[in-house]
Amino acid sequence: MRQLRIGIAGAGLIGRRHIELVQASPSCELAAIADPSPGAAGVASAAGVPLLASLDAMLAAHALDGVILATPNAWHVEGALACIGAGVPALIEKPVAHTLEAGLRLRRAADAASARLLVGHHRAHSPILARARQIVQSGRLGAPVAVTGSAMFYKPDDYFEAGPWRRQAGGGPILINMVHEIGNLRALCGEIVAVQAMASSATRGFPVEDTVAIGLRFANGALGTFMLSDSAASARSWEQTSRENEAYPSYPDEDCYLIAGTRGSLAVPTMRLKTYARDEDRSWFKPFQASVAELEREDPLACQLAHFCDVIRGAAAPLVTVHDGLQNLRVTEAIAEAARTGRIVDTADA
Repeated sequence: MRQLRIGIAGAGLIGRRHIELVQASPSCELAAIADPSPGAAGVASAAGVPLLASLDAMLAAHALDGVILATPNAWHVEGALACIGAGVPALIEKPVAHTLEAGLRLRRAADAASARLLVGHHRAHSPILARARQIVQSGRLGAPVAVTGSAMFYKPDDYFEAGPWRRQAGGGPILINMVHEIGNLRALCGEIVAVQAMASSATRGFPVEDTVAIGLRFANGALGTFMLSDSAASARSWEQTSRENEAYPSYPDEDCYLIAGTRGSLAVPTMRLKTYARDEDRSWFKPFQASVAELEREDPLACQLAHFCDVIRGAAAPLVTVHDGLQNLRVTEAIAEAARTGRIVDTADA
């Protein structure tokens, strides 16, 4: 089977990671890079591939099997539309769009063209998440009742100094970090139909939030709570517990999610299970059977690339569709609205 020719639009931090993964993959090869910034020339030279000034130029100049869109968020939709027009499958980095309106426009175009588009919520390809979802869906925990989650970490001062826009509305953890968590929670517990939230900026004193308490209602009747903060000295985040990104120190005794049903509970990512042996034993006076579910660890970004190659070849349907990416964005924006207005916000698809 021949290697697929992949073009990458965007040679920034995540674009360079995609370049490394494509070059290491047995399924594909890097054909070209598109990026108008001055620093892109060195990246393309080091990779040994042509550099084009725009995505349109790259699509016109090279016969590509697929494109990875690692451009700034505001360019995602126009880039994906260009790929649809050229008949080239695309992997769109998250978020799928910078606004819901733009995302809906992309979804209509993708549906009309039956386009092969994969949205880059890479955690969806995590073996940890897949194993947890398998356990939840198996019924081992019983009917879903509640989920608690957290993404609490401390972003250093130089993070805000390097990007002063992060101190302003829209630059906080709701719109930057929470979209990842929504993807995980939807995968584990099903669709989120309503949210409410309270936000605070008391710790840093910036115009943007630094801490948020979130309530979630799922379509299956389960309820959830989530604590989000970029100013809390805590290890309870996916990055610091999953051991999937070596840039972060990890703490194997910590969890960031707990899913509870009528028969038991699962802590993620330690995969600690507590279940009742028999339904008639279900009582807080009765002991649980405690165990740890086995799993195999792999780099979810590498798994995502392998899946994208299967999508290009028509061997698989996208695991994260434009609809999924759009719904993750919809729920995230609803949390921001709920925190701003104090209202419960409906998140059902339009």
